[in-house]
Amino acid sequence: MSGTRASLRISVASLRAHKRRFAGTFTAVLLGVALLTGTLVMGDTLRGSFDTMFGDAAGGTDAVVRSADVVTVPGDALGTREPVGTDLIETIERVPGVAAVAPKIEGAGQLVGSDGKPVGGQGPPTVAGNWIDDAQLNPYRLADGRLPEKSGEVVLNRGAAEAGKLAIGDTTVLRTPDPVRVTVVGLATFGGEDGMAQVTYTGMTRADAEKYLTPEPGEAASIQVRAGPGTGQRELVDSLSTVLPSGVEAITGQESADENQEMISGQFLSLFTTLLLVFSGIVLLVATFSIHNTFAIVVAQRTRENALLRALGASRRQVVGGTLAEASVVALVASAGGQVGGIGIAAGLQALFPVIGFPFPEGALVISPLSMLLPLAVGVVVCLGSALLPAVRAGRTAPLAALRETAVDDSAASGIRGVVGTVVGLAGIGAILLGVFAAPSLPLAGTGAVLALVAFVVLGPVASSYAVRLLGGPLDRLRGVSGALAKRNALRSPKRTAATATALMIGVAVVSLFTVFGASLKATMDQTVSRSFAGDLAVSVPAFGGGGSGLSPRLAPALAELPEVGSAVGLGRGVAEVDGAGRQLTVTDPPALAEGFELGSVDGSFGGFGDQDIAVSRSQADDRDLRRGSTAQLTFTDGTKETFTVKAVYEQAELAGDYVITREAWAPYRTQDADTLVSVTFKDGVPAAEATAAVEKTAAAYGDPDVQTRDEYARTSAGAIDMMLTLIYALLGLAVVIALLGIANTLTLAVHERTRELGLLRAVGQTRAQLRSMVRWESVLVAAFGTAGGLVLGGLLGWVGVKASESVGDTAFAFAVPPVQLVLIGVVGLAAGAIAGWRPARRAARLDVLRAIATE
Repeated sequence: MSGTRASLRISVASLRAHKRRFAGTFTAVLLGVALLTGTLVMGDTLRGSFDTMFGDAAGGTDAVVRSADVVTVPGDALGTREPVGTDLIETIERVPGVAAVAPKIEGAGQLVGSDGKPVGGQGPPTVAGNWIDDAQLNPYRLADGRLPEKSGEVVLNRGAAEAGKLAIGDTTVLRTPDPVRVTVVGLATFGGEDGMAQVTYTGMTRADAEKYLTPEPGEAASIQVRAGPGTGQRELVDSLSTVLPSGVEAITGQESADENQEMISGQFLSLFTTLLLVFSGIVLLVATFSIHNTFAIVVAQRTRENALLRALGASRRQVVGGTLAEASVVALVASAGGQVGGIGIAAGLQALFPVIGFPFPEGALVISPLSMLLPLAVGVVVCLGSALLPAVRAGRTAPLAALRETAVDDSAASGIRGVVGTVVGLAGIGAILLGVFAAPSLPLAGTGAVLALVAFVVLGPVASSYAVRLLGGPLDRLRGVSGALAKRNALRSPKRTAATATALMIGVAVVSLFTVFGASLKATMDQTVSRSFAGDLAVSVPAFGGGGSGLSPRLAPALAELPEVGSAVGLGRGVAEVDGAGRQLTVTDPPALAEGFELGSVDGSFGGFGDQDIAVSRSQADDRDLRRGSTAQLTFTDGTKETFTVKAVYEQAELAGDYVITREAWAPYRTQDADTLVSVTFKDGVPAAEATAAVEKTAAAYGDPDVQTRDEYARTSAGAIDMMLTLIYALLGLAVVIALLGIANTLTLAVHERTRELGLLRAVGQTRAQLRSMVRWESVLVAAFGTAGGLVLGGLLGWVGVKASESVGDTAFAFAVPPVQLVLIGVVGLAAGAIAGWRPARRAARLDVLRAIATE
């Protein structure tokens, strides 16, 4: 026990004396834990804030009456329901325990801001509805102005008004999707906040809501019910269920609030926090390599010290325990600092999000025990796990090693390493080829990609010798002796060089992966538009996800009547269960569809399409064993079952969708009719500029949607990809910073290790500038190795991701390599290497020659 205490005292004394050695490790752990803590605290705060917001907003609604039938399509967890008749209100009012009843008429309605641009619509819904007079049934509270009293007057949620720079008294346009001139008479809050996330709300009179948001008066999305004193929510629902007709159900207000919260906050928060947690994992993975490298170097530098301890009687367990004790101290202190930093990150995001347009709910941060304990545990485990192998290696130090000057690094020549790396690499390549070509499978291809990454890491020391010789070849000629020495120093310890470069390699690989995947998605989008869009102009609204209001279905017929236009066809959307499975329908004019869109080979005809006819894509026809003349049963949102005859089977469904029916067939089941895209074809001989001007003039009267050429439409459709990449690059920046800190720390430790050697170089005539150049170029070589490996690995993983994605869908992805972006990543990697080597080079150049020579 006394020997253990002595070993720990020596370790603590060594840590105190050489704390600079662990600066990089401390920083890596701190940053990784800070990002993880910030993510968890932010997620808890958002979740808690939304829980409170929805709880307050829905506190007065005790029951919700709605259609019982729902059609759920992929990507829409809540599904689509049929409206309920408002004539039920009289029946509901007579139920014992009911205090108040109000219809909730709701649909898509996108505001146009004072600058003429739409407000919101980039994902979160843009909602319009009737203003409910009963204050307890209405989730919105009037904050300024007055309620809408006549047609054309609206109340906006304050967040939407601020985003659109609209004030009380202003007149603007509300796309429903037909444009409606409205005057702002009031501003409202939701649950005490200016809005819920980026959802926009426009409150109208009931008459206006019925006119613009429903197919016909007398229908509502649901009916809200408030209970009288002494009546509970479940008791109220049970009473209502006895009087409701078939196909209509009642749920408690709490159940409705839970569903709405899941729709607005649950899915978004899960996706957002999962994304951040993934990048936290990448950061910690990069940190693991940096931490391991630091402890490996420190243990190697203390070989003689550990050997002396062994010679004086210290056991292997004591030496291992002493090394892990140092790691524990660094882990605990850095993780605690990371927890504080993570709280600061969450507080910073709380202040930043409103600035960039996402209203992070106000209030105190929610800091749960899990959000504190999990990052602390992860930081300690990562640090101790990274230090374990170096600690075991330190315990194996023989007492006779105290008589040796240096240790020999033969890692590059390890036969076992080469065999294991080769076997793992071949297994990875085999799994990739099987998952991409033989038996398309995303999990199998993903497993192969992980094995390829492991092979890269295992073979790193073997590859580093060849890579450094190749990459450092020009240095002999360009930088003379300094370049040659830099290359020799990088070759001196292949294992150390590989471990240092691996951290950067992973960061660069992930950046390259997303760059290649993003470029491939853009190429796929361009390919889709080129293959499937046959028109001269595309008319669309700038929205993706669930937002926006769509295009007026009257726009396409209006454009088709222009003398400059040959044809104009709009694509609307419907939903139904096709043979029992929820599917999205394309609602259009089938005979005109082939004029605006390329459908490939068609078995059958789009001419003479009737209300009971349907066209099906080739992939869906094969999956469901359908062919021309077959029948398919469609079940609509009201439970009605209709039998449709397959009129045509077409090849290309990228834009046209998998199932096509007429507008007349969908009319009995539609709620708010809207198109998503209009394809316009010019008449022969009409100049493009003249036809475009005519289309833009007509479109302006329908809410002023975007009128674009085919190429412009393809670029706009890919706009979300650029937004995604910008966020990813920002998140990955921390991983790259940690990797560069690892390079800088390794070089600093190497300078300390080679103090005597550097002093001798200075003594024989090397200048300070030459010494700085040598250390900097060594840093650049290590960074070049990591960057080159990362580019190759990222390109491989990007290719695997693109090809394997084809196995989970019908889309034919186009693989694209963006040379400019990848070259830029390479240049940034090399420049970052030079920056990482600046401080170690400066420190090396400042060494006192005589003291350096005298160093043991």
